[in-house]
Amino acid sequence: MAAKRFLDESDDKNPDKPNEKRFRATPSFASVIGEMVMVKNIQNLFSSLEPLLRRVVTEEVERAIRSHSRSITRSPSLRIQAPEQPSTLQLIFRKQLSVPVFTASKILDIENNPLQVLLVDKNGDQMIPTSLPHSLKLEIVVLDGDFPPGDCDTWTADEFNSKIVKERTGKRPLLTGELNITLRDGIAPVGDLEFTDNSSWIRSRKFRVAVRVVPGSYQGARIREGFTEALMVKDHRGELYKKHHPPKLSDEVWRLEKIGKDGAFHKKLAAAGIQTVQDFLKLSVIDSLKLKKILGVGMSEKMWEVTIKHARTCEMGNKFYTFRGHHFALVLNPICQVVRAEINGQLYSTKDLTININRSYIEKLVTEAYARWNSLEVTEGFSNDVALLMQGEMVEQYPNNQQASIVAYDQNAYLSDRPVEINYGESNANNVGCSSDHNWLMNATYTPSPFGNGIPYTMSESSSDGDITPSRSFINGG
Repeated sequence: MAAKRFLDESDDKNPDKPNEKRFRATPSFASVIGEMVMVKNIQNLFSSLEPLLRRVVTEEVERAIRSHSRSITRSPSLRIQAPEQPSTLQLIFRKQLSVPVFTASKILDIENNPLQVLLVDKNGDQMIPTSLPHSLKLEIVVLDGDFPPGDCDTWTADEFNSKIVKERTGKRPLLTGELNITLRDGIAPVGDLEFTDNSSWIRSRKFRVAVRVVPGSYQGARIREGFTEALMVKDHRGELYKKHHPPKLSDEVWRLEKIGKDGAFHKKLAAAGIQTVQDFLKLSVIDSLKLKKILGVGMSEKMWEVTIKHARTCEMGNKFYTFRGHHFALVLNPICQVVRAEINGQLYSTKDLTININRSYIEKLVTEAYARWNSLEVTEGFSNDVALLMQGEMVEQYPNNQQASIVAYDQNAYLSDRPVEINYGESNANNVGCSSDHNWLMNATYTPSPFGNGIPYTMSESSSDGDITPSRSFINGG
């Protein structure tokens, strides 16, 4: 304590230390008034800013809340979804598409008609057409060809939507035309549709044309989407070389499967004078061995079967070719098959020719007709002579019908596919008549041969297992 007092006393006696009490001045009245005015002004300022600040803060808080709630709603991981209710309603395309499909070409069904969409009630493997009491807005889209995976026949709307294919960057819309259609009474006709791009750039290399209900336009039970079979879309320039299904008689021969335009087979056939599908079919009827020899060893048996099968789907049309001699008249179809015959004044139907006539004699007449093809008498439809030759079959099939009409032959019942020796030299038609002993008549038992796709076939002992060879006949339907 003495030390403390000594220190204090020494400090008090220091003349250099200022006296704090000496400099503590009493505030003036003016300064007090000034401070009070300043405080008052600040309070007034805060009072005027408070409503503005409250409004700004409130708006910002509300905006933040709305933004946060929207992000929660959009987030698939946070959104609570009710499971899709199973439904038996589904959209389907009425018929398959006509293939191949090319860019910038109309998409048609297998019968070359515009597409149609149907609403069906699917129960297992059964699909029953149905309708809704109101119209329904539909949308045509393009799907990846690998959807649905495997043989799965169930999918969700999200799975479907994830497989919708859009155009490539910088390209036009992948599908153009009438993409929005309306379903009424269970049917929705589809207008013109065209692809603008090929399908080679996606992994599956195939597209599907699909249809779905326009999102947000229907609130009822789910209607499942429909789609066509997977198909390859080719560039338009390939259409110039496409095969025709079915081919026409007048088509160039390279329209047939396995015969490429300006390829080896095409050049060989052209050199032999076989320019059209009709030329090809005529020679296949008369001498298929000669035709195979023209094509050469490059045409394997499997390729030959594909080509001849395609050729035989050709439509025959309504032309008939009549080959006349002194004792006979043959009516042939466009590929050199006998339709009817008159021999020595006796009319023979197709069935009669397969039973009572010497086949070698008929073959001789047919080969002669083939060699003289350009000089045969051509008729459109049934002429009077052809109708006369058809009467035997008509009366046989309709004995009690007094006004029976002529029965047309089966145009697609192709026959001969086995070799026959042909003499291509000119001969006198007068010498192709019947001999005096009527050797063209025979008593034979007629045994119907099995048919495959409208073609009579017999199993050859020399053929490999399962090899089917058309039976030897120049007679249409025989």
